[in-house]
Amino acid sequence: MTTTRPTTEHTLAPIAERAAAPAVLPEPDPAATGLTWRALRRDDVPALFALVARTEEADEAPARTAEAEVDEWFDGDWKDVAADTRVGLDADGEPRAWMVVESHPGDLRVVRAHLSGGVDPSHRGRGVGRALVAWGTGRARQLLAASGKEVPGRIGAYVEDHRADALGLYAAAGFTPVRYYAEMRRDLAAPLPEVRRTEGVRVVPWTPELDEAVRLAHNEAFADHWGSEPRTPEAWQHGRSMFAPAWSRVAVDEATGEVAGYALSGRYEQDWPVAGYTSGYTELLGVRRAWRGRGLAVALLTAVMEAYREDGIQYAELDVDTANPSGAHGLYADLGYEVTHGSRLLTIEL
Repeated sequence: MTTTRPTTEHTLAPIAERAAAPAVLPEPDPAATGLTWRALRRDDVPALFALVARTEEADEAPARTAEAEVDEWFDGDWKDVAADTRVGLDADGEPRAWMVVESHPGDLRVVRAHLSGGVDPSHRGRGVGRALVAWGTGRARQLLAASGKEVPGRIGAYVEDHRADALGLYAAAGFTPVRYYAEMRRDLAAPLPEVRRTEGVRVVPWTPELDEAVRLAHNEAFADHWGSEPRTPEAWQHGRSMFAPAWSRVAVDEATGEVAGYALSGRYEQDWPVAGYTSGYTELLGVRRAWRGRGLAVALLTAVMEAYREDGIQYAELDVDTANPSGAHGLYADLGYEVTHGSRLLTIEL
């Protein structure tokens, strides 16, 4: 596994210098790519969704993107869609490639910019992907330079392990793997763990009234996790089209009313036909430090698995950083979760 050497703040050059942002961002070349380029617009969503679906099918993606998730790409006051997105159109005006660059407003320890995009299978092998990654990397450098945050910087892209073409594309652009992730699933037909009640803590359904306290608990619980940064209130609310409140649970301290831990779930029905089974996805699982060591993670995970099973769902799923210092990978394996596939984070560290 490749890791990056820790960088101390006092040795860092200014972020504007480290980012080496281009003064003028070169657009993808229409003559070379055979496409005309502009920023994405919300009225592109139906055609863009169709393009995303074609690429995911061709790439045998284990998880698929819903149209509502594509629509969410345009949400968030911190985004500059006109500057941070590009779509390539063919002669008929049909989108054939896209790139989205997103910075993270709450970043404190590492300031990040993330690239995501794709190319229609019918338009591959023409240099379109190279042009998009070059544009996206340049735009990411501009965003990091403009952040003014004098901390380490990171340009990143997540790629599934089986995507040799995309891995090679990013490697050629100077990206290297820095972290590896495992997708895991558990058959809910198997008996669930017997969980003893944690004294002084009760596990309750998620409610909107608890949500802000859950956000703050998450920021605290993940403060010591690699790659995690605080989530602002707006960013916390973003991207919830697949959120499953009925499958989410919160651990509440009975004496103080504080949130001690949480397990938030998603319902990705668009994945079920591809996988061949129904599933509930545990998006976030965390326990605050003062309540660790009392079995709360197992209690929360078991509670959401019970909720999935009560709705007739066949599998519980989640993903884990294989180098997670909390030992989460081993915990999930002990509970019967098995690895199905993996992905990696490719980065340029600044």
